Amino acid sequence: MQKGKIGILLINLGTPEATDFWSMRRYLREFLSDKRVIEAKGPVWWLVFNGIILTRKPRSSGKAYAKIWNRERDESPLKTITRSQAEKLASGYQANPEIEVDWAMRYGKPSIAQGMESLADKGCDRLLLFPLYPQYSAATTASAMDRVFDTLKTMRHQPTLRMVPPYYDHPAYIDAITTSLRDHLARLAWQPDAIIASLHGLPQAFIDKGDPYQQQCEATVAQLCKTLGKDILLTYQSRSGRAVWIGPDTEETLVELARAGQKNVVIIAPGFAADCVETLEELQIRAAKAFVENGGKNFSMVPALNDSETSLSLLRNLADQQLCNWA
Repeated sequence: MQKGKIGILLINLGTPEATDFWSMRRYLREFLSDKRVIEAKGPVWWLVFNGIILTRKPRSSGKAYAKIWNRERDESPLKTITRSQAEKLASGYQANPEIEVDWAMRYGKPSIAQGMESLADKGCDRLLLFPLYPQYSAATTASAMDRVFDTLKTMRHQPTLRMVPPYYDHPAYIDAITTSLRDHLARLAWQPDAIIASLHGLPQAFIDKGDPYQQQCEATVAQLCKTLGKDILLTYQSRSGRAVWIGPDTEETLVELARAGQKNVVIIAPGFAADCVETLEELQIRAAKAFVENGGKNFSMVPALNDSETSLSLLRNLADQQLCNWA
């Protein structure tokens, strides 16, 4: 039986189309309406969400995005980098004409539905889904898969599916992150007093209900410490609202270190496959400012793997393992 092509769909979190109030509001409405992200419901939550959050947050979020916006292409860095990752991965598969590569965002554009339909239009009857989240969480990986299956419900000719599993402790991933950190440290004119690995936070309630995210973050950092041969502090960022979140908090830790006399800090964010507002604005601008204002001197942020050769080698490695006996 003759088979069609194989599609690889890179999936990242999402991005607004612009930094103005209404663009941010559309993006935040889609993002924060996801029950995998915020589990609150009922009339009180509806009033808070529509009357307060979607009135105030678009402005503050828009200001944050404006600080790191790619003016040349008029888009967020996350969109620029994810597109480049897909294009470079596709270039690496040029020798195999049966493989097509595309990219999508869970929230915003291009949507997962658009990505799946694009690959189907190119003749792909087998689809490898590649969520760009090293550590699994229901709020990220599972949410992306929810949208995949929502899209499948609308397709008359459904493709055969595979998914790249969480790669939080995969040797190739650990090696890529370690190499990136080592190279960054070698370029510094000073020695860090502390190295911090900042992962995106989650409400504690999510972990209590069985989400494996925190356990996988701890496993990642433990492997990094072992491979690098140095102590690395694990912290969590992006805490919001009144709920209890997993900790310790990244910015609070930076302030404590500065006040304790540790003047030089390097921070890496191994949970992000591409630089985005969380790394470029929240860490590199806001967190760095808090560190210096409280007595710190040198702050350096290790870039995400992005579309580097190291990143593309990792993505190709992970994809090839799942394409076994397909391609």
